[in-house]
Amino acid sequence: MLMKLFGWILLAAGLMLNACAPNNVHTEKSWEKYFAEYKIEGTFMLFDNGRGNFKVYNMERAQQAFTPASTFKILNSLIALQTGAISDTGYVIKWDSIPREVPAWNQDLSMQQAFKASSVPYYQEVARRIGRDNMQHWLDTVKYGNMKISRIDTFWLDNSLKITPDEELGFAKKLYFDQLPFAKTNMEFVRNMMLMETTPKYKLSYKTGWGRAGAKHIAWITGWIENDGRPSFFVLNFETEDESLDIPKIRMDILKKILTEEELM
Repeated sequence: MLMKLFGWILLAAGLMLNACAPNNVHTEKSWEKYFAEYKIEGTFMLFDNGRGNFKVYNMERAQQAFTPASTFKILNSLIALQTGAISDTGYVIKWDSIPREVPAWNQDLSMQQAFKASSVPYYQEVARRIGRDNMQHWLDTVKYGNMKISRIDTFWLDNSLKITPDEELGFAKKLYFDQLPFAKTNMEFVRNMMLMETTPKYKLSYKTGWGRAGAKHIAWITGWIENDGRPSFFVLNFETEDESLDIPKIRMDILKKILTEEELM
């Protein structure tokens, strides 16, 4: 099971067979405290590429599939750029004048601005421009999650498309190392959009996601942190039915506490 779960490491990094041996995978029970603080169920995976160390909290959940929500904007962007549906990350789509609950969405946006603001309307229009056939082709080519499309502009939000946290981690790793089937310039464009924090110690790149599955809120962060050019890949996934929780704050709190504990921040 471990070899199946971590097979993407061998594929994406070209590591030697013994680098993926079970004794390199550590179940990090101590990270439970970060989830217990908010009474949420979740998982966190961290792969130090330089050392080949893999730490996981809640392995069972790491293999369960969930709606990718706005983490799908990573692949949506790649497909849009590759197919020419969007010419570049500066391409502006006009606001449709329909007011929405997120003020940052209610204006003309470039792809880069829409990615940072996680604009659902922008990326719904991007998906419509890509078209169902092209979208399905690239989902199948990348083998992204279960590769299922319902409506072309909602499938990553309505629980049709699902992906596991370990698949998200593998996808991020392949993007970092230019090992996805897209032009290198397009992968570079998307990596640049994912860069959110730069300090003298680290560079932090990620995409967040927040979806619904019935009464449950499903939250994500997936990406990597670079220290002296050495990347460590991570994915955070959790769920809650508590409507009072500040999910964006909790996501960043858990992410940064774990990365700090691991001396990466």
